[in-house]
Amino acid sequence: MATLSTCRPRGLGQTWLRGTRRGLHTKRPPSRRSNAAALGLRYGPRCLVATAAAGYLSTQTSWAFAGPIRLDAPAAWSSSKASDSSRRQQHAETTSVEEAEDNINEQGSGKPGEQDAPPQSRVAKGYSGEQEQGEDDKSAWQTITAKFPSSPPSPSSIGDTIIDYVIPNWVKVLPGFVRKLQSELSMAPGSLAEEIWYEANDPQVNPEIVWDASVRVSNELCQEEQAFLQNRAHFTKAALARYLDIPEATIHPDDVPIIAMCGSGGGLRALVAGSSSYLSSKEQGLFDCVTYTAGVSGSCWLQTLYYSDLAQRSHARLIRHLKNRLGVHIAFPPDALELLVSAPTNKYLLSGLVEKAKGIPDADFGIVDIYGALLAARLLVPKGALSVSEFDFKVSNQRRFTDDGSNPLPIYTAVRHEIPLAEQADTKDPIAAEAKARREAWFQWFEFTPYEMWCEELSAGIPTWAMGRRFENGRTVWRDNGLALPEVRVPLLMGIWGSAFCATLSHYYREVRPLMQSLTGFGSIDAMISERDEDLVKVHPIDPAAIPNYALGMRGFLPSSCPESIFQQKNFQFMDAGMSNNLPIYPLLRPGRNVDILVAFDASADVRTDNWLKVADGYARQRGIKGWPVGAGWPPDDETMEELQKDLDTAEAKTEQQAQMKVDEAKDRDAAEKAKKKKKDLSYCNIWVGSTEERTSDTEPPASKLVEEDWELMHPTSGITVVYFPFLANPKVPGVDPRTSDFMSTWNFVYTPAQIDSVVDLARTNFQEGAERTKRTVRAVYERKKKQREQREKDDKERRWRWKLSQGRTAGRRVGRNDHGDQFS
Repeated sequence: MATLSTCRPRGLGQTWLRGTRRGLHTKRPPSRRSNAAALGLRYGPRCLVATAAAGYLSTQTSWAFAGPIRLDAPAAWSSSKASDSSRRQQHAETTSVEEAEDNINEQGSGKPGEQDAPPQSRVAKGYSGEQEQGEDDKSAWQTITAKFPSSPPSPSSIGDTIIDYVIPNWVKVLPGFVRKLQSELSMAPGSLAEEIWYEANDPQVNPEIVWDASVRVSNELCQEEQAFLQNRAHFTKAALARYLDIPEATIHPDDVPIIAMCGSGGGLRALVAGSSSYLSSKEQGLFDCVTYTAGVSGSCWLQTLYYSDLAQRSHARLIRHLKNRLGVHIAFPPDALELLVSAPTNKYLLSGLVEKAKGIPDADFGIVDIYGALLAARLLVPKGALSVSEFDFKVSNQRRFTDDGSNPLPIYTAVRHEIPLAEQADTKDPIAAEAKARREAWFQWFEFTPYEMWCEELSAGIPTWAMGRRFENGRTVWRDNGLALPEVRVPLLMGIWGSAFCATLSHYYREVRPLMQSLTGFGSIDAMISERDEDLVKVHPIDPAAIPNYALGMRGFLPSSCPESIFQQKNFQFMDAGMSNNLPIYPLLRPGRNVDILVAFDASADVRTDNWLKVADGYARQRGIKGWPVGAGWPPDDETMEELQKDLDTAEAKTEQQAQMKVDEAKDRDAAEKAKKKKKDLSYCNIWVGSTEERTSDTEPPASKLVEEDWELMHPTSGITVVYFPFLANPKVPGVDPRTSDFMSTWNFVYTPAQIDSVVDLARTNFQEGAERTKRTVRAVYERKKKQREQREKDDKERRWRWKLSQGRTAGRRVGRNDHGDQFS
């Protein structure tokens, strides 16, 4: 990377001379509490080294700014294998703006993951280092609190009693907690908010603010992910050889199964149990064979920590970190406030709030914004606090661990609740219209990787480093000073990914109901809430978080199926993807990812009743996904008479008497079947395999059958294989039951070290129950792919031989001889 060295005069004092092409002006220096690493600067005995990615010039008495340079979306992100400090020390002097720009424009030709800056194309016009007019008229604190609700709304039609039952108490105290941050979020001189906003406009600290981004409309994987897949294939091939004890030289790359591993939602329960499950798979050698990991809610937190400098890609280290940090509730004011107002943690934890408040004047704030900051204070800060890493606060920084293919690619998920606007406008009765709209609502899935934020229903996405800025007509909307906002910070995203409390009240109750059954008077409480379920399913008691909508103005470019709201609403409102499916299956079925084996660790609140695998059936049918094992999941409860009657209504019955006869026959037949066999329950490890065979009729396919023999996986038409580990109680780990242990509630945010050990032991024991069977499954899929490849090669060879033979015969017919024996054609 082209860099330059500038000396900082000892007598510079409290002003820096900072210039633009319009001339010099004074600007205050970063506060002494600024972390040098966060500034992108390294102070030496006499001089400081500044990166030229922002076009800084060298002088002996000051540093002059040549104006930020806008960049196109980078082909490869900075992820040098050298240490960050070593990389900052490399430098080369430049003497003019033109030379600085030329040097940077020549970059980008190295190997993926080794460049320090992407190619640069345009200069940000209209940029000025001057404060924007009226910028300080309103503090970040005033902006946030003006938008922040005083308490979670309580729909009068439902009543406070039900709200009190289903909403966690800690959610209700968050609005009051916000007020404790007032001094730090003011824009007074020397305040933290002023320092954060100063750095938010410094391309040297946040280089993405001068990078030009556009919306990518395509169903194909982005180029960065395609490059990752090529690199990852080298690692998974070697890992598969170790896992199956096969000589690596004998493995053909096409035979290596694409394995994805996913974790469910479930708050800290999913985080702790998932960490143990992933660790167990790592110890067995399976995790190294994985190409993708995907998460919902607590499993998103798991991935965030795994790809941080805290865990250093070690699940064992991650579990030790959790033992140090989960002993105090995230909303416990003294501890949380200390982290949010003390250096150096406060800058990293609050940067996203200040940047949003100052950069988007009409930004929406809510409980999720504060919740995310509290989560990060508890999970992203090490026990020592002072060793917090700046690189852990942007998802795009995780590219330094994935670009070379040495780790699986993490996929984070959130959903947007689409409530059709057209339905609400079709009637004069607004109450009935809203009820109808909510009945026809659905969830749109958004995925986040270190490379891209993308939505399948929109067939469009943006670079991850561009999240948080505004877009119009598919292009970046630059702010008045010619810059964009920095990438949305991880704390807000952690809040979104785990914002189960943004669910409908009906979702709330389904989550807490198993834990309430032992309460005195549960029956009357249950009856009261069940009677109001039609109301509960319509209400989000807490507003979801908002991120600028990148699809504004793109009507005509996106699929015609996109709802009208996509083109009208300035923000996407995101919430926990568990509202739709508590397993992140859909992103893993995306075309191009070509997953062969899906290993799912399900730590949902009640895995026996919430059949998340079966929920994916509708998605697979709608998207035309070949090979999904339709019907996978927990065996359904015995069919009720209401369901039976509904099925029979569609049968031919010329008279009411004939219809009743059919009902009686079905009842007798059903009773006989129940007497013959008992419904089979699932075990700790369950395997299903789909079929790629074309349907020959319009009738529904038979329910998926559990795989009992390995040969069932090796049929030529076998499709996606699902290996399912439900988080169940195990007699080998007495006293721990996810269904009855109170501390395992999704709403619990305090785990003692002993409780963490118990969850870790249970998840590890459950994985061991199916470890050998999982290995046999991977081996069977590998052998199937190998056999299919060999058959294709044999068929291709035979076709080529027949073609050559036919060509020879044709040539022979064209050749003859005359009377003298001479050959002619």
